[in-house]
Amino acid sequence: MKKKKGLKTAGIVLGIMIAAGALVFGPGLSAAGNKTGEETETGESPVFSVKTESAERRTLRAFLEVNGDIVSGQEADVFPDVPGKLIRVNAALGSPVRRGDVIAEVDPSRPGASYMNSPVYAPLSGTVSRTPLSVGSTVDTGTSIAAISAINNLEITARIPEREIAGLKPGLKAEVTVQAYPGERFSATVSRVSPVLDSASRSKLITLTFDRNDSRINAGMFGRIKINTRTYDNVLTVPAEAVVNKGGEITVYVLRNAMTDLPRTEKRGVEAGVTLNGRTEIRSGLDAGEAVVVQGQQLLSGGEAVRVIDGGGK
Repeated sequence: MKKKKGLKTAGIVLGIMIAAGALVFGPGLSAAGNKTGEETETGESPVFSVKTESAERRTLRAFLEVNGDIVSGQEADVFPDVPGKLIRVNAALGSPVRRGDVIAEVDPSRPGASYMNSPVYAPLSGTVSRTPLSVGSTVDTGTSIAAISAINNLEITARIPEREIAGLKPGLKAEVTVQAYPGERFSATVSRVSPVLDSASRSKLITLTFDRNDSRINAGMFGRIKINTRTYDNVLTVPAEAVVNKGGEITVYVLRNAMTDLPRTEKRGVEAGVTLNGRTEIRSGLDAGEAVVVQGQQLLSGGEAVRVIDGGGK
């Protein structure tokens, strides 16, 4: 009886060891690397599912976005030459005028003394942008009767925070959007950059001019400005998530024999440049058109068989 009991106990121990072995070396696990994945038909190594994209040449642009106010490039207040009573107004709000037009008349007469009416001339060509004073108003030489704006010379001004002023200079291209026309983009160019930093706001004032006149844009509007500060033309790029940086070693995983059913990966050292708008410049180590892994590379070390589930690798 003792012998049979011993054999029974040994059988139980052996069964437990076999079950434990099945747990350690079950499907989808590798004893050497402990990697998970889909096994190949021969069961020799796991196959990992990845997404890829092809390296391609693009133009990368760095930009900053700020709010701005659309103003007239030229605006002038209209003052009379003599004090007196405003007896005539020849221009209404929004009226176009030419330089030298008589837009009002002032009677400088006093009790007991009559004088000829004094004309008030437009100092520049443009549009009356502020409502003129009413007839009968008493004015002197410091009273602004109206304001004239050159609406064909509109500008947009904005303040740039100190942390963003590096690289600001006249000539930079920009796009302006306004709430009145959602989706429309109006091109503009930086024309002036203040040489001083405002100590209160820690910002610089910049002025942009529109590249062409557009009657839809009016002085007084609020604008959103996107300024292109740096441009990198025709550089080789990959999605930023494809670049792996471990301890200063910068690599990407490239597909070898990408057109086969089960291509393999190659760990490739590269020299990376700037990263803008989700894409990274690759200066060396990669050619245009090569497929790089953009999702699933965390499980790779190089040489693995992969199945491309989406992207430019197939």
